[in-house]
Amino acid sequence: MSPARTTLVAGAVVSAGTLLLAGCSGTNDTSSASPDSINYALPANFTPNWILPIGTAAHLNTNNNSIAESLWEPLVAYDGSTGKIAWNKAGSVATGADFAADGKSVKVTLGKRSWSDGKPVTSRDVEFWFNLIKANKAQWASYNPGRAPDNWTSFKAVDDRHFTIAFDRAYNSQWMLANQLSLVKPLPQHVWDKAGASAQVSDADRTTAGAKKVWTYLNTAAKNISGYDSDPLWKTVSGPYTVKSFATSGKVVLAANKKYDGGEKPGIATVNLLPFTTADAEKNALRSGSVDYGYIEATDLDQKDRFTAQGYTVKPWSGWAITYMPYNFNNPAMGAVFKQLYARQAVQRSIDQSGLSKVIFNGTAVPGYGPVPQAQTSDFVSPEQKDNPYPFSTKAARDLLTGHGWAEQGGVMVCTDPGTGASQCGAGVAKGTKFEMGVLSQSGSTVTDNMMSAIQSSLEKTGIKFSIKTAPVNSVLSQTPQCTSGQPVCKWQLSFFGTAGSWYFSAFPTGDSLFQTGGGSNFGNYANPDVDKLITASTTSTDPGAVRDYSAAVAKDLPVVWLPAPVYQVSVVKNGLGGFSQDSLADFHPAQWKWTK
Repeated sequence: MSPARTTLVAGAVVSAGTLLLAGCSGTNDTSSASPDSINYALPANFTPNWILPIGTAAHLNTNNNSIAESLWEPLVAYDGSTGKIAWNKAGSVATGADFAADGKSVKVTLGKRSWSDGKPVTSRDVEFWFNLIKANKAQWASYNPGRAPDNWTSFKAVDDRHFTIAFDRAYNSQWMLANQLSLVKPLPQHVWDKAGASAQVSDADRTTAGAKKVWTYLNTAAKNISGYDSDPLWKTVSGPYTVKSFATSGKVVLAANKKYDGGEKPGIATVNLLPFTTADAEKNALRSGSVDYGYIEATDLDQKDRFTAQGYTVKPWSGWAITYMPYNFNNPAMGAVFKQLYARQAVQRSIDQSGLSKVIFNGTAVPGYGPVPQAQTSDFVSPEQKDNPYPFSTKAARDLLTGHGWAEQGGVMVCTDPGTGASQCGAGVAKGTKFEMGVLSQSGSTVTDNMMSAIQSSLEKTGIKFSIKTAPVNSVLSQTPQCTSGQPVCKWQLSFFGTAGSWYFSAFPTGDSLFQTGGGSNFGNYANPDVDKLITASTTSTDPGAVRDYSAAVAKDLPVVWLPAPVYQVSVVKNGLGGFSQDSLADFHPAQWKWTK
């Protein structure tokens, strides 16, 4: 989720594949290799489907976020495009954020910026976003109870270029800046503040009722993908690009915003974002030279010399991410089993992460044992997470189950001793329950398919039946939402949307979206009051040990099945395209791309 940045667009994911199918529109374009244009390959089977720079649960797609931020720059842009995750002021509307000494408020200074129609970007445009989110927070993918906007008690415009946000308590300023203020998107209030297509601009958003009407109006318009290039709503932008065309098939053409007055002047006039149905179709496009910035799968690294001989550079794109399969703790059939820690331990001990990393990912993935990224060195990972509290052992996994009232029958573990005793199956697990669970996994990736098959075989040795179904990633996200046991949609048991990493963090890797009770991207409805307290401490304390305490607790409690974290992609970049580092937060930044020769 990059899933949403926290929208971190939960699920910054990439699909790939082996079927030799034709790519979607755009794959016949000829290579650019000129100062005027570039052909960028989007992840296979993962098409953009949202333009509104406010993410909702059905549109957690990193590509959506990258495109939106090229059109409407964030208040505070955090990215790793320079090689280190930090505030990128050149790509931000704000130029300063001064926190009060008591940590209970911040005064933000806006740059002297204009919208593409010539109107100035002001504090009113930030307030417009603030009011929309405050009135419609439950529908905002980045919302977590107790976090923004709940913890922002007031918004006060000082003047056109300065405003103050007050907090309900003192917070860690690093967390507030990187994980909260980075969510703010100044929006063109003078254009978007309408309650209907024929309504006049009327400051409707200043009231809750007005903000709800405006929200409905904007979201309804955003569902019309075929209208993105013609609807006047989307023409007023602050970013370095505008939309020239946006096909329902996924091909997007961005044109440089000639009125852009920010710090990231676009170096390439036309950016063609090309969709593909499979990784093989994309790879064929690379071979033909019709893609300037593409990718190959980790299993194709043995073909590196072939691409370098064609004038490409192969660059693994490492991500600040974790990879996992969430359990649905509210599933009516298996939820009670998933709520047993010993059962989750048995599943985790059946996962050979080192073997998967070496064999399936060709050495490009890093085993992950908890909620903090481990591919990069940081002070956030606890010793408990780093040392792997549940090393691979199907024998140990079987012992956990047989020691808690399960016995193998016909190759599958069955609960034979129900009850809540130390050696029984646990609360809510009925006698005769079979340890059978299924995953809905994103389609189109050989690597993912092979990993799921390997996990299936390993779980079988433990006595756990594991069935696999696949669907495009947008479908996986929509079919595996937060739910209650009585809802028909709650039949899902496990989901996987992490071919390129399931969740990409902001600079400060806290779990308020993922693992806090009611978190906006807590798909499996995990709840642990002790973990909630640790997450809160990580956002309020300046002690880095608070994040490590959270890391240790969540690594041990297993709210999800931890899996190896792959690189976001193995990029194949045409020689001469440079001026940037690949953002470890998994966003792409077309304004930073330049043909250097």
